[in-house]
Amino acid sequence: MKKLILILMTLMLFPAGTAFAEETAAPTLGLTVNNLWMMVATFLVFIMHLGFASLEAGLTQSKNTVNILFKNVMVPAIGLLTYAWVGFNLMYPGAFNGVIGFAGFGLPFPTVAGALDLSYNANYTYWTDFLFQGMFAATAATIVSGAVAERIKLNSFLVFAAVFVGLVYPVVGSWKWGGGWLDKLGFYDFAGSTLVHSVGGWGALIGAIMLGARKGKFANGRTNPIPGHSMPLATIGVFLLWLGWFGFNGGSVLSADPALVSLTLVTTCIAAAAGIVGAMIVSSMISKKPDLSMVLNGCLAGLVGITAGADQMGLGSSFWIGLIAGAVVVVSVMMFDKLKVDDPVGAISVHLVCGVWGTLAVGLFGAKAGMKQLGVQLLGVGAYGLATALAAVLIFGIIKATMGLRVSEEEEVEGLDLGEHGMEAYPDLGLSATSKGMGF
Repeated sequence: MKKLILILMTLMLFPAGTAFAEETAAPTLGLTVNNLWMMVATFLVFIMHLGFASLEAGLTQSKNTVNILFKNVMVPAIGLLTYAWVGFNLMYPGAFNGVIGFAGFGLPFPTVAGALDLSYNANYTYWTDFLFQGMFAATAATIVSGAVAERIKLNSFLVFAAVFVGLVYPVVGSWKWGGGWLDKLGFYDFAGSTLVHSVGGWGALIGAIMLGARKGKFANGRTNPIPGHSMPLATIGVFLLWLGWFGFNGGSVLSADPALVSLTLVTTCIAAAAGIVGAMIVSSMISKKPDLSMVLNGCLAGLVGITAGADQMGLGSSFWIGLIAGAVVVVSVMMFDKLKVDDPVGAISVHLVCGVWGTLAVGLFGAKAGMKQLGVQLLGVGAYGLATALAAVLIFGIIKATMGLRVSEEEEVEGLDLGEHGMEAYPDLGLSATSKGMGF
């Protein structure tokens, strides 16, 4: 009886398996290799969220660590879900007027004869494309998180992140990557110096201004440093981000083309290294001693700066782009302090200022250099800045009028870990503001 049942089950399953095999379009070797690289690049971009979490937590006070980590866990979740529901089809709407278009809610399920459609693209599948682009989308909101850290209400930030990633980022992203009006004018942004970093940077700037500075940051006519609690954690975060940038820029080739991927990874690393050196030189000249936090941001500045033209540059151009970015980020951090814009991690300087620099650098260095290209790049920077800043003002303004943006003074003094979450990151060390008797 047992043998009979086994034979019947085999006969029932075998035809179904045969039919499925016949219906499934076999992927070509080229598609398999390219798709595999794109998936690896997606994994690397995903690791960047751990890098952002570590960097932001390390550069802020210990009493806010749980809050920082919570936000950085929520951002990729919100980013992926909103991007799946509405963002992907806003960013890549197909035929549209070049400014805004929409291909519908949710993601279609592409099939061919009952099997997954492997003919979406010569280099990768539909699903790989969505996941890779979704990781980019979530990054834009993570940038904002650092600039508004230590004083924004958790729920207010999460609402902002959902709207910003779900609606603002994909609409302005479609202007270039979706084949919109800036793409037709020749605006160039290979992997997102503007489309990801400056877009997030504009949101960060508006958020920091509308929130105001942390208690005690600017007092008695002075700028008072509020040191981060863990430079080791911040350093780990930067190295994780550098690792992730291999996928961020390397994956933006959108294939496993050996020559172009290799060039992109080399230019990316040269710019990062030069950014470190540039930040070290300038920070040492200004403060007389090398500043680790500035050097860490110098690395990120070089990475952001090269991102717009990583596939267009030679080694010399990459070096100068990174070196200048590293110098600029130090000056920018100090400038925002003088303007009394409180940015705990330097996100505005790294992502907005150096994103603008990297975008303009496409018209100054490399294969596309020229006055015409520089003009188009400048137009793109202005268009993205105006649209994103206005959108951020509107979103933050509505949230401020309805939910409120900022935690109470008591909660800020106590720490957002206890106030928002009822827990501490380091309970055994007694590092809360209450146990330390801190005045701010």
